[in-house]
Amino acid sequence: MTQLPAAPPSRAFVSLIGAGPGDPGLLTLRGQQALAQADVVLFDYLANPDLLRWCPQAETIYVGKKGFSEYISQEQISALLVAKAQEGGGQRVARLKGGDVFVFGRGGEEAEACVAAGVPFEVVPGVSSAIAAPAYAGIPVTHREAARSFAVLTGNTKEGGAHYERLSGVDTLILLMGVRNLDQIAADLIAAGRDPQTPAATVQWGTTPQQRAVTGTLATIADVVREAGLEAPAVTVVGEVVRLRETLRWFDQTPGFGGPLTGKTVAVTRTREGASALGDVLRARGAAVLEVPLIRFAPGTAPEQVGALLNGFSGWLLLTSNQAVRALFELLEAQGLDARALAGAKLAALGPSTARSLAERGLRADFVPSTPGARHLAAELPVQPGEAALHLTSQLAEDDLERGLSVRGVQYQRAELYRTEPAPLDGGTLARLRAADVVTLASGSAARHLAALAGPDFRVAAMGPQTADAARDAGFAQVTVAREATLEALADAAADVVSGP
Repeated sequence: MTQLPAAPPSRAFVSLIGAGPGDPGLLTLRGQQALAQADVVLFDYLANPDLLRWCPQAETIYVGKKGFSEYISQEQISALLVAKAQEGGGQRVARLKGGDVFVFGRGGEEAEACVAAGVPFEVVPGVSSAIAAPAYAGIPVTHREAARSFAVLTGNTKEGGAHYERLSGVDTLILLMGVRNLDQIAADLIAAGRDPQTPAATVQWGTTPQQRAVTGTLATIADVVREAGLEAPAVTVVGEVVRLRETLRWFDQTPGFGGPLTGKTVAVTRTREGASALGDVLRARGAAVLEVPLIRFAPGTAPEQVGALLNGFSGWLLLTSNQAVRALFELLEAQGLDARALAGAKLAALGPSTARSLAERGLRADFVPSTPGARHLAAELPVQPGEAALHLTSQLAEDDLERGLSVRGVQYQRAELYRTEPAPLDGGTLARLRAADVVTLASGSAARHLAALAGPDFRVAAMGPQTADAARDAGFAQVTVAREATLEALADAAADVVSGP
């Protein structure tokens, strides 16, 4: 009797990840690793969508109670979590939850669903907003001279009020999800014996550029919050430690906080692969960054032909993007070669960013134009009539470089080193993109893809005049051009956009 081969073991696995309180920098290293390994990510309203940059290859599903999808119950979330883990031959699923998994996050219920279905799982704790939001507001939840204990309570009173009389000996009380019920909670605490003059503070969107904080007393905090217009998500702290805020406040007094980008959402268009360095520059200036993958790269259709063109090439090799540099070295590696294969060529980079990509691989560009852009490269390249120039680019390369070099008598040839393709946007990402205050564009292809996917009704900041022209040609009417082709200058242009009328 023929024995059938054993079925392969299932890959089904769930990572319950605490996303932290909002600042994407507070995600743990283990959380980042789990996201990078995920096939599917389920994320909720309080999980900063910026964290999805760590899982560019994963299917992402929004399961929050606010935002860009209809309400989904906890039971439905648990069922979806298990179903996605068991789909196909099994998948690695990351469940990204705001704050900490087990601090009023219903992570226990989701873990129980995994156990019931026989799906292995792990818990990756996160930084709880109960501690982080007060800390970013300059309020330590404990202090040797003011508070030696604290309790974290839910402000959700659907199941009835807490037994506040049992908390009489706790120095600091921290209320989560309690803004709507703050009047009743404060009254109940006072009725249970808490001094009405106890200092209190409420922090909205703690740890993010949108953070706002107000202070009062237990008797007045509900009125102060209402007058300030603070809403959920917010954390309320009751206790003597609140007095330390005026001495210890730091986050809302750091350089960049309160600047033109503070509290503004900047959409950074990028490729499907990896995170954008521009995002880090913008975050340092207080912006909320939405990284939107509009483009993905694929290998060229005829790598053998490109390899043949490079073999013994002795003219100018024209590289007009960072991706061209990456794809070039990937091609060399695939063919068992390295940088020595380029020994006979002279290297021209479109701008300083492309030149840096070459330098990172041990090669110095022989020429970089004074102003980044294909037109400037064509006009300034130190080439003689009759010399050869090989342009390694995508199938969508514009013809500015070809036109400019051809009139100079250069033997220009273009080779498709890689392909640029659109990266479809899901409904949630598209809705967040439309709500952004400004969109940054680093290339003409990004401008065209944005117009095709979402239309041209955006205020955009463009990296250089060539990208700006491409944006206008694609239909964008509100275009601000960076003064130079650097990330800092593009961030300045984004700030100019939001500061303008």
